[in-house]
Amino acid sequence: MQSVIQYLKLWQPHPFVDHFTVALILLGIITDLIASIFASRVWIRYMALSLMIAGAIGAAGSNLTGGWEAGRVWDSVSGPGKDVLERHAWWGDILPWVFGALALWRLASQFIGFIAVTRPIYLLAAIVGGVLIVYQGHLGSVMVYDYGIGTALLGGSQTAPPSPLPSPVPPSPEATSTAAIPASPLPSSPSPIPSAAPTSIPSVTGSILPSPSPTASIPPAASTTPSSAQPSPTGGAPLNPPPTISPSPTGAAKNL
Repeated sequence: MQSVIQYLKLWQPHPFVDHFTVALILLGIITDLIASIFASRVWIRYMALSLMIAGAIGAAGSNLTGGWEAGRVWDSVSGPGKDVLERHAWWGDILPWVFGALALWRLASQFIGFIAVTRPIYLLAAIVGGVLIVYQGHLGSVMVYDYGIGTALLGGSQTAPPSPLPSPVPPSPEATSTAAIPASPLPSSPSPIPSAAPTSIPSVTGSILPSPSPTASIPPAASTTPSSAQPSPTGGAPLNPPPTISPSPTGAAKNL
């Protein structure tokens, strides 16, 4: 028997057992209200009775499978999600007894004459029970869709419900300008690197300095002026007699 229970736990049957329970109970209540309008249609009342009994059995099954799920996730839930889980578990323990009692009441009112007169009171109690099971289903949906309890999204601590939509972050101007400028393709061959060494061509605008030209020193020329004859050391004729100047014939002509 234990192996069968462990196998059923692997299927996690609590969600679809709950759905069938809610559907059966709500359909049983609505069918009983319709049967009160059409009193001559006895088969509608039997249908309502069958639905209510099946719903009470389903409520017991929901309590059992819900206990399996609570034992699996109870220690991993905290914060507001834990409060919702505790309320859901509390109503899950109460409602099977409520619908079990309603099913017995409906069965007795169908076959026992003096209890049949309490049918209006039964219908009011069944409507209240239907509201309670709808509230119980709401608590279950809050646990799953707001806090992720019982799902893979359960992260150990449920402190606050996740935000429905992330706030959009506008792109920075730097990222926009970078994305708008296309990347330049790399050259197929590397460009030559200019040499930093000076070229051998001289500059046109360079200053031209005059090169100094050697100046030859000219010795003073010898004087052509006839100097007075120096006397000979022997007292005779001078060594260098002065030249004689012959009279010009033109000068004589002028005198004539």
